[in-house]
Amino acid sequence: MALAKLTSVLKEPFQALRQKAFATLYFAQTISLLGDAFTWVGLALLSYHFGKENSAVILASALTLRVIAFIIFSPFAGVLADRIDRKKILYITHFVRMGIICCFPFVSAEWQIYVLVFLLNIFNAFFTPTYKSIIPQVVNQQNYRQAIGLSTATFQLLGVLGPGLAGIIAVWFGARDIFFIDAASFILAGILILMLPAKLISKPPALSSQKALSAWADVVKGAKLLFGNKLIRFALAIEFISAIAGAQILVNTVGHIKSGLLLGDKQYGWVMAAFGIGAAIAAFVAGNMDKSKSRRVSLIVGVVLLGLAILGANYVDYAVLLILWLIAGLGQSLAEMPSETLIGENIASAEQGKVFGSHFAFSHLWWAIAYPIAGFTGRHFPGNDFFYGGIISLGILAIALLFTQKLNKQ
Repeated sequence: MALAKLTSVLKEPFQALRQKAFATLYFAQTISLLGDAFTWVGLALLSYHFGKENSAVILASALTLRVIAFIIFSPFAGVLADRIDRKKILYITHFVRMGIICCFPFVSAEWQIYVLVFLLNIFNAFFTPTYKSIIPQVVNQQNYRQAIGLSTATFQLLGVLGPGLAGIIAVWFGARDIFFIDAASFILAGILILMLPAKLISKPPALSSQKALSAWADVVKGAKLLFGNKLIRFALAIEFISAIAGAQILVNTVGHIKSGLLLGDKQYGWVMAAFGIGAAIAAFVAGNMDKSKSRRVSLIVGVVLLGLAILGANYVDYAVLLILWLIAGLGQSLAEMPSETLIGENIASAEQGKVFGSHFAFSHLWWAIAYPIAGFTGRHFPGNDFFYGGIISLGILAIALLFTQKLNKQ
């Protein structure tokens, strides 16, 4: 009986694939995510070609430009998704990104990398919120949580497996030619996007009695709707805490593995894989773990698991660290997934584009704040960086819970 229940839980996220439009959209996203892995592996190799000892600075600068592009442009992308045909946004931005990818093999100076990365992620900023706003249109309410879970789990799995596959292909094709393989994946995904039924994912009907707002007013409205709903607002607060803890893992793990535990690249790869696998597992089953309207249990349990996992990470051996990072991955997915489903369930269809765009911007802003905090603890408290990161995360969680409890009593 327990085995049958487990099998049912594992099968449930795939139920959404029975709906043809979502299956087409999902496979387009999967191929696109695999292409993204090729992009970043190729970029890392290209950065080393230009900088060698300075390659880390080049990559860090590229990642910073990526986040800046998301923060600036994704709110406007969400507004656009509420105003024009969403299918057009998907395939236009997709094929423009393919064109930008094809420019990377011909890069001859470091500054060209920065320009191309910024341009690439401007169009990513338009593609992603539109993609997210389409999911509620192509799946029914019963399968919506499972569709989000499957999409998120695939993102996490390809984040672990994608770079490895891309690395193998890079050995065969070289640092520059891998971008052409990347472009080919964009063509496949683009064909699937063109196959999506236009009537189903076109611009949602706006209320005829409403006067059209300016783009900026719509951006502001998206932010107000995002923070105006108390369920989504709490989820955003948890996402911020999750970013504080998650940034500690992404920034400080490599230093802890190499300088703290005196291990090598292979061990670092395995411990980060454990983190990604934990996140993927939680993404698959999260929809069945907390079916409440608020997802409060999932949010709180997730961020507590994440905070506790990093709290003692400085003081354990490698085998225990693997387990802790698996738990941290579970916690991160449980803490971050609910906000997207809450938007889909609590925001009117005609407004979802701008709200998803606003959420995309603020979720990246949280990480832009979290990365410097992680860098500070890693630099000033080596050997205790995860402990202080855990204290900060759990401390902010306690404040958030006290604050929301006080508001609920008023």
